[in-house]
This record gives sequence, structure tokens and C-alpha cells, in this order.
Amino acid sequence: MEISKDLKLAVLIDADNVPYANVKEMFEEIAKYGTPTFKRIYADWTKPTVSGWKNVLLENAITPIQQYSYSTGKNASDSALIIDAMDILYTGKVDGFCIVSSDSDFTRLATRLREAGMKVIGIGEKKTLTPFITACDKFIYIEILKKNEIEITTENSNKKSSKKVKQENTPLSKIDPKIIKLFADSITDLEDENGWAFLGDLGNLMLKKKPDFDSRNYGFPKLLSLIKSINKFEVDERESGKNNIKHIYVKRK
Repeated sequence: MEISKDLKLAVLIDADNVPYANVKEMFEEIAKYGTPTFKRIYADWTKPTVSGWKNVLLENAITPIQQYSYSTGKNASDSALIIDAMDILYTGKVDGFCIVSSDSDFTRLATRLREAGMKVIGIGEKKTLTPFITACDKFIYIEILKKNEIEITTENSNKKSSKKVKQENTPLSKIDPKIIKLFADSITDLEDENGWAFLGDLGNLMLKKKPDFDSRNYGFPKLLSLIKSINKFEVDERESGKNNIKHIYVKRK
């Protein structure tokens, strides 16, 4: 999915189905794809289970939407989110939606929004079911947004000091034969007469075939470092233009 900070996004959060601990990182990630013009979060705020959200709403300028649970076993917040999404769609004031939930009940909503020409980004936990993931243009796992830090204490001249050091997240997925085949097949789809495929086009095609594809899922910050680690593909960095801009191409060995 191409990044465009000019996209106007409606961010709709299902408070019952995502954790509140990484809201700051979540909005930093959303900012890569566009500007949130609507920021709403849905829950029955009388319930103690969502009390943790209340402390972060003001900090991130998120508008809470109160939705009482009229009956046991029914999620009224889901319905409220869906109704608001359709209302926002018909205003014509946004270019896309970011649905923050791990609930696959929003699969039909994501499909309907894409049918209307909207970009749809999903954000949820790794437990999210496949139908909702594949209904989105891109799906991001919350776990890769977490910034784990450990505190290290050092002693120097009888003085103790401590500092926080960032610790790498544990990869969510392993590099298995399926993902290697997906790379190889995608390169075949894009390759020129010499077998080379442009890295940017490869990343976009991988995302179309697998909406939850992200190099960070495998423990790599960038697509290029992931490809190099597989050791089954050649990489060619070509410079072009007056500013010697690098264009990266890959091919199968």
C-alpha cells in the first residue's frame, strides 16, 4: 500500500477488542498513511473493563462514543461503529478508514468501504481471524508497534545510574517456505526480460496478495533486510538521476 500523508482517514476504535497500552505508537503508525480527521472510540463506558482507555482519550484527542449494552451477549458498540462508518462515508470528507479491532465482525464493513473506493487499514492483535484481515487493504498487528524497553543499572565511582534501552520485539512469524514462495512468485509476476523486479513494486504486490504482510512481523525493520536474510534472491542497487537516487531491484538466484 502506497504511503500518502495527504489521505484523510477516519479512525474508528473498538475499545472492547484492542488493548489501550500502545495508543501513541498506533497513531504514529497511522500517520504514515494519512491524517486522522475523525478519531472515535466506541464502548459502554459504564463498564469497568474499558476503564483503562479513559486516561489516554484526552492525550490523543479521541472522541468517546457511549453505547449502552441493551442485552447480554450483544455488542452494541459494534453496531454504533458500523453506523458511524457509513455516515462518515456518505459525507465524502475522507479518503479512507482505519478500523482498530481484532473482531472479525467488521469484515463486511471493510468490504463495503472498499467497494465504495475507500482505502481500509485494519489494526488488531495477532489473534484476528483471516476474513477481516483479507477484507482490508493493509492489516497491521499491534504487537509489532510495541516498544519494549528494559532498564539497565550501572555503577560507576560508587554511583548508580540507570537508563532504558530499547529491546527488539520477538518476531510474530517465521520465514517459512510459504512466504519464500510468495516472494518468488511475486518477482516472477513483475520481472523484466532480465528477471529483475523493482523492490517498491514487489512490496505493493506482496501486500495485495497478503494484506497482513509486513517485514516487521518477521523481525526486520525494512523489506530489503528481510529479502537479504532469505539468501535466495539477488539484490541490485542502481543509482540514477542527478542526486544519485538509489533504486533497488531483486531477482531469483
